[in-house]
Amino acid sequence: MKYRRLGNTGLLVSEIAYGTWLTFGAQVDRAAADRIIRRSLDLGINYFDTADVYAKGGAEEMLGAILPESAIRQDYVLATKVYFPMGEGVNNRGLSRKHIFDSIHDSLRRLRVDYVDLYYCHRYDENTPLVETIQAMQDLIHAGKILHWGVSEWPSDQIAEAASKCKANGWIPPAINQPRYSLIHRDVESRILSVCEHHGLGVAVFSPLAEGVLTGKYATGSPPDGSRGSITSLNMFMRENLQSDEVRRQVTGLKRIADARGLTVAQLAIAMLLQRREVDSVIIGGTSVQHIEENARASGLRLDAATVDEVNELFPPPAG
Repeated sequence: MKYRRLGNTGLLVSEIAYGTWLTFGAQVDRAAADRIIRRSLDLGINYFDTADVYAKGGAEEMLGAILPESAIRQDYVLATKVYFPMGEGVNNRGLSRKHIFDSIHDSLRRLRVDYVDLYYCHRYDENTPLVETIQAMQDLIHAGKILHWGVSEWPSDQIAEAASKCKANGWIPPAINQPRYSLIHRDVESRILSVCEHHGLGVAVFSPLAEGVLTGKYATGSPPDGSRGSITSLNMFMRENLQSDEVRRQVTGLKRIADARGLTVAQLAIAMLLQRREVDSVIIGGTSVQHIEENARASGLRLDAATVDEVNELFPPPAG
């Protein structure tokens, strides 16, 4: 496993991270989760990502039952998030000071830790003054509840505004951004990545395999029984791609390129993202030890220019 320095911080994160979206509390039971976490640690993965909203706290609870018992706190980087509703109360959502403070204490309890390394604002909140959110993050850092704060799925202008306000006021700026990024979803290359680099934010990307579409197992158009694509409650983010003849053509072509280089489709798809200098870590979400082992081998892969050009021809980067 290779490690990269996260943005302008001194924190080193594994090129491959493990995330619990759509897995813990959904597809993965406690026994399988235990095997996944322990094997991830064995492979050198040190960054584990979750959110309060994943399985309505269930993912945090499962991770909290396993991770602190599997490694000493100094050896792993733990991230969670705040924004989405966690109850029916009118203040139990968003990025207000109240919801942030309530949520971090609930997350720490579920995760069974005293602090999290990374705390993401899970979406931009149009209903809360940005300064209120930034100052709440400053207070959590000074209180020792979080070490760094970040954003996820924020528009580029809001990322720039937050970073600029912090610089102007001497506040601790956001350290990291977590956007959706894969060969199928490359829009972040237009501006998001350059804005992050300019303002010193690290980048840890989620859904690098487009919820599993870029593993190649859906290339026939018929999801295998038991796969995420076959489960109605879990495949809402991938249905459009599952039904696309163009995506199936692209994935078939990607498999041809990967086979010629002794790689799996997933390894090639992940390695392409790691070629970007702005990307510090790629968050995978496999449901078995075999998935983790396969995808972890993408760390350290350096693709030659001809391979990159072939892939870009199949999955064109955004114009401009």
